[in-house]
Amino acid sequence: MWPCGGRRQRRLGGAALLIFVLWLLLRRFNWSELIPLRLWGRTLGLQTENSQFLLEGMPFRIFGGSMHYFRVPKEYWEDRMLKMKACGLNTLTTYVPWNLHERERGKFDFSRNLDLKAFLSLAAKNGLWVILRPGPYICSEWDLGGLPSWLLQDPEMQLRTTYKGFTEAVDAYFDRLMRVVVPLQYKKGGPIIAVQVENEYGSYAKDPNYMTYVKMALLSRGIVEMLMTSDNKNGLSFGLVEGALATVNFQKLEPGLLKYLDTVQRDQPKMVMEYWTGWFDNWGGPHYVFDADEMVNTVASVLKMGASINLYMFHGGTNFGFMNGALEADEYKSDVTSYDYDAVLTEAGDYTSKFFKLRQLFSMIIGQPLPLPPMIESKASYGAILLHQYISLWDVLPSLLQPIKSELPINMENLHLNDSSGQSYGYVLYETVIFGGGHLHSRDHVRDRAQVFVNTMYVGELDYNTVELSLPEGQGFRQLRLLVENRGRVNYGLALNEQRKGLIGDVFLNKTPLRNFKIYSLEMKPGFMKSNAHPPSEAAV
Repeated sequence: MWPCGGRRQRRLGGAALLIFVLWLLLRRFNWSELIPLRLWGRTLGLQTENSQFLLEGMPFRIFGGSMHYFRVPKEYWEDRMLKMKACGLNTLTTYVPWNLHERERGKFDFSRNLDLKAFLSLAAKNGLWVILRPGPYICSEWDLGGLPSWLLQDPEMQLRTTYKGFTEAVDAYFDRLMRVVVPLQYKKGGPIIAVQVENEYGSYAKDPNYMTYVKMALLSRGIVEMLMTSDNKNGLSFGLVEGALATVNFQKLEPGLLKYLDTVQRDQPKMVMEYWTGWFDNWGGPHYVFDADEMVNTVASVLKMGASINLYMFHGGTNFGFMNGALEADEYKSDVTSYDYDAVLTEAGDYTSKFFKLRQLFSMIIGQPLPLPPMIESKASYGAILLHQYISLWDVLPSLLQPIKSELPINMENLHLNDSSGQSYGYVLYETVIFGGGHLHSRDHVRDRAQVFVNTMYVGELDYNTVELSLPEGQGFRQLRLLVENRGRVNYGLALNEQRKGLIGDVFLNKTPLRNFKIYSLEMKPGFMKSNAHPPSEAAV
């Protein structure tokens, strides 16, 4: 009995001594040097070697798809990601829209549907790597290519250059954005394996120092993953920056197009950053449709050459609010609200024939079963809605809106509103007093369309194509009203610096410039719409 009890006491004493020694070691251990479990094996990241990608030293091909968090309700993010996985994709790409995250200068929003951290974390949860495309310019058929309109308050502004006014704004934005992005990089345990430097700069190329500036703006704020650029064939050689992998964008695979990448960078993997699965639509035009078989055959050809690919778009979504962009080539054309894009998934997130054809293709390449496609979300038909009442603009003006008074017309961006950030979207009503009628001429100073009223009588429109109207004669003084609509700022091309909206110069009546305006801002923000819930007077339809 006693010997057994002695052994038990010695064991207890030894255990207590061991616990005490461990306690002393733990107190003296430098835990800041310990690598968290989620970082084990994450030291190399995405690399290139002998014309192929390596991820942590192992051969890797990027099968990517684009989906933009700001074009998809947050409640549907995971559903779309699961459909990506079911299609055989391993990487998600997304743009980051500066003009949503900083609507007013110095005020940042990363909440609700703009919660970038939540979006990227959800991608990681669902087994998707991420290529982040933070701009600052993103194109994307998005108003001003994602640049905030308040930049245009500066009459000398030179967007996408090293102009001081622009780089100071970018620096302030990146300071805030990179606080979200940097901790989500691959080497820090996150899903981001690559970051794109600007976007399609080779098609703009106004400043040879600009791309180096953007690259250093990323690196100096803690970006450590692979850098990439993205251009179409004609812009490739002008959009390069040292230290970033060049990638190409296209829809039709021209002979020798991928080999052309070898002329700008040798012995590097070939990557199609944007393979256009469809195209966007303009107001007044047909819905663009790209043949599914032609699309899949092109994807198969790209993959057969050993290249990596990103499907732009996998899921397009919606240009909510006034955020659509526009084109200005031969004529101005605004983009529609839908960003369906004839993509792999519809605007509502439903499957298309493209999805199932691509799923079959990727399954053959991967060589193993893919996850089952999620069930389609149920839909509802709400039928026709009959409007029983309406509110006249002329009735709400006196009680709801305080006009800005100005001798000269003021463009939308330079109106003293929103903590001096101006007005970004919506409408502006310019009101002045005239005596008599005559010949009204805009001198092409209307951006983008003006409905013209004398008192409350509609007399016509002014836009890019119609620059003059005849105003009816009348007795005494009358109100001339120009209700100007911003239909969307151009998002691509060399005219970005000229995207101010409203009246951008003088309008003439009988060769005399109009003066002494009352200017009403009609931004159609939620607060303004709620203020009309109980208007001073209502009219039955």
